[in-house]
Amino acid sequence: MIGIQLAGNLTQGLILGGVYGMATMGLSLIFGVLGVVNVGHGAFIMIGAFTTLLLFTQLGLSPIIAIPVALVIGMALGFFFYYTVIIRLTEAPELASLLATFAIGTLLEESVKFTIGTEFRGYNWDVGKISLHITTLPMSKIYAFVGSILIALLLYLWFSKTRAGTAVRAVMQDRKGAGVCGVNVNWIYALSFAIGIGLTVTSGVLLTMFIPVGINPYMGGAYTLKAFVIAVLGGLASPYGAFFGGLIFGLIENGTYTLFALVPSLEPFAMTRFLSFLILLLILLIKPTGLLRAK
Repeated sequence: MIGIQLAGNLTQGLILGGVYGMATMGLSLIFGVLGVVNVGHGAFIMIGAFTTLLLFTQLGLSPIIAIPVALVIGMALGFFFYYTVIIRLTEAPELASLLATFAIGTLLEESVKFTIGTEFRGYNWDVGKISLHITTLPMSKIYAFVGSILIALLLYLWFSKTRAGTAVRAVMQDRKGAGVCGVNVNWIYALSFAIGIGLTVTSGVLLTMFIPVGINPYMGGAYTLKAFVIAVLGGLASPYGAFFGGLIFGLIENGTYTLFALVPSLEPFAMTRFLSFLILLLILLIKPTGLLRAK
């Protein structure tokens, strides 16, 4: 019985991990290109969640439709905050960018709070489910998992096959050398920041397919923690490593939840949060470059 429950939770964790990984790709992309650690990451996820909620409840549009809408909103926010804030900090000490992204995240949270309110909200998108021997999977979760894979694949193709993607990779490897070769580094910074924020906001749409309730202005904090653990797991500057790190983290999170539930007097959810910090600490001590990076 325990084995079946564990297998079911691992299956659920793998699917959720794909969305975790996609949610972290934007964080890793921004750090890899600009060297900026976006501690306001969770606030942008929250924007994606509210985009889904409002489109579904006010306009009756499917969360699938919210995906491209969230991407456009996220990229618009990315360009706006880059040209108003981040552009001034590209050569500043790391602490300055940390404080700036924290302030941006707080600004977004408080803006949503005063505009919409602080109460928990949600929506009900029932599109059926698939019953397996080990678990039951709502179709909404499968859509989110497939969506995360498609987005990750499209990003990979964009990096590999387009001139802009090649320019981004060049800036990641050698900013000064790319500039000497004619790459507009400032534009690549802006584009990378916009794409990273766009991916992050889009991930908020996919995450609501797992947790359609509990949408509120301060929901992003937990996801910020998980994103940093996943980013370090996959290599902080590697968007692809972040995706696979998300898969691993999803398996660990859901698998250990089952095991923690077997121990009397332990609260499984709190213990998985503790485990996140423990994983982060161990990776930083053992291999700070990330478990999935060669260097």
